[in-house]
Amino acid sequence: MGDQAVTVIYGGDDTLLEDIRGLVPGETFRGATTVDTLRTALSEAEVLCSWSFRAREVATAWDAARTLRWIHWCGAGVDAVLFPELVRSPVVLTNARGVFDRAMSEYVLGLILAFAKGLPETLAAQAARRWHYRLTERIEGNRVLVVGVGSIGRTIAQLLHGVGMTVTGVGRTARGGDPVFGRVHAASDLLQLLPEVDYVVAVVPLTADTTRMFTEREFRAMKPTARFINVGRGASVDEAALARVLEEGAIAGAALDVFEREPLPATSALWAAPRLIVSPHMSGDFLECRQALIQVFVDNLRRYRAGEPLRNVVDKALGYVRS
Repeated sequence: MGDQAVTVIYGGDDTLLEDIRGLVPGETFRGATTVDTLRTALSEAEVLCSWSFRAREVATAWDAARTLRWIHWCGAGVDAVLFPELVRSPVVLTNARGVFDRAMSEYVLGLILAFAKGLPETLAAQAARRWHYRLTERIEGNRVLVVGVGSIGRTIAQLLHGVGMTVTGVGRTARGGDPVFGRVHAASDLLQLLPEVDYVVAVVPLTADTTRMFTEREFRAMKPTARFINVGRGASVDEAALARVLEEGAIAGAALDVFEREPLPATSALWAAPRLIVSPHMSGDFLECRQALIQVFVDNLRRYRAGEPLRNVVDKALGYVRS
């Protein structure tokens, strides 16, 4: 392959290409930051690494990708790149599975503690210079339903087990003997499971099956004392329905890190919804995240050039890496 095999890096800042190039001497790289430069670069590319994991420009420039064999996506969710032409093609798709697992798990634990210990109320009282004493909850023994049992969901479950919570998993299909969850329940059982738990943590990839997975019906099936957390994909939630049930007090609270439209518009009813924590799609990002993402791609690029199996190969029909 040698110098004829071109690798395109799409997105990122001015130093990204140089950082990657420095780790893979002898590789021929091209940078692209717009649809036009991406189309030009793809005309000679064998490998594409997209740093802009929410971007949909690859579909726009797909007609130029005549020699492409592998796409690496620097994110966990790959819904933005699963356009029909790619799915039907022989081009291999990999992602950054594993990079965000621990950070997202800690974030979820932090949200659970924030709810249980009333941290939003404490901060509001502090801002108002008001002494607001009250009792708070313990999380030990609380039941958590993790919807999505990939690597992120499994790491969340392990961390929550460690602080004394009881965790149940929901996947695409039911199965027993799981080393983390014991038994994984099928998504079709979701409505029967929701009334039994104190926290629902959604970490599903966006697929046809998970779009609008959580509607008013699901929220009203939860206990009035339960909380809902979404760190997966925004389109899995009917946001208007969630705002309504929060206004009515049908559930005790919610936290959203992902939204159907990002950034969340200032006109969204979610900003004013009571007992809702809004964060800007940051649950998986951490200070060393850039280096970790680069390393995953570089390791896979070395495997690709050596003819070895790639890690984190996405099943394009399912929309995620099989566990």
